[in-house]
Amino acid sequence: MAYLSVMRAEELLTPTPAGLCCRPGGFHIDPVRPVARALITHGHSDHARPGHGAVLATPETIDLMRLRYGEDFAGSAQPIRYGEPLRLDGATVSFHPAGHVLGSAQILVEVEGLRIVASGDYKDVPDPTCLPFEPVGCDVFITEATFGLPVFCHGDPEAEIAKLMRSVALFPERAHLVGAYSLGKAQRVIALLRAGGYDKPIYLHGAMETITQYYARRIDLGALRPARDAAKADLAGAIAICPPSSLNDRWSRRFPDPVTAFASGWMRIRARARQRGVELPLVISDHADWDGLTATIAATGASDVWVTHGAEEALVHWCATRGLKARPLHMIGYGEEDADPENLAGGDA
Repeated sequence: MAYLSVMRAEELLTPTPAGLCCRPGGFHIDPVRPVARALITHGHSDHARPGHGAVLATPETIDLMRLRYGEDFAGSAQPIRYGEPLRLDGATVSFHPAGHVLGSAQILVEVEGLRIVASGDYKDVPDPTCLPFEPVGCDVFITEATFGLPVFCHGDPEAEIAKLMRSVALFPERAHLVGAYSLGKAQRVIALLRAGGYDKPIYLHGAMETITQYYARRIDLGALRPARDAAKADLAGAIAICPPSSLNDRWSRRFPDPVTAFASGWMRIRARARQRGVELPLVISDHADWDGLTATIAATGASDVWVTHGAEEALVHWCATRGLKARPLHMIGYGEEDADPENLAGGDA
């Protein structure tokens, strides 16, 4: 890519208290407070907030925002297909698959030959529930760094699911409760179980039902049943998916001698699993690990890298050792749901 100065890029896409602002295009990307025009990368609530005047996002992200916030989540909502260029005042934008969750997108902003990609959240490994990540050539790449430390290597999700299925076979009298975030992770775990040959009904916490049924209209997730309707005796040997916060609360008492599992990239740190009483940690993440982050930066061809929400300094240092210009953005309000398992109620790690 032809190098264009950081100052020039900052004039076109500027960090503000509301989020990244493209002044030539008259929009913000994933703003953390209501704005006149918002471009949304994906449906997780730290990126997709209600109350904007106008929202531009993929059709799936708009649907998911409606499911979460109601029909009046924004003044207006315009869907955009992947790869479709759209002129917004003085800028041209297009959305490209991010591989994070259903409908997730990187946003390419082009102004006078300068190409900036705001990646949102992303992963570069296969996921049966969403389109795969597509590297987009650019001058400036804005990357997340949720798992931006070399210690994070997520490994093989199929092997983690096989570990879960072996535990079910070993303890047929016990229910297995899998803590998984409600948008993206829960549905991916179910799809991986089906791909691994698990064909029994999978039980859902009530908080999982609406979004999972939305996914199920697009992806075959097999037999799904609400956990609230099942007798305790019928749940022996069953797998149930629930919010991480429900693993040890009153809801879990309906299950016979449950094995608690948690699907998250943070489960690479076993001390965190022990602290939370997780018996079966499953290292399955919807974010790129260290190798994925560094490989993606290289694949974009960007000469400038802006790093946000996560271990920013480590990734900035890695870029500097490769001769790339890089800086942390220190944006406030992102990654609140997926920062680490200290807050098990939400997130997408």
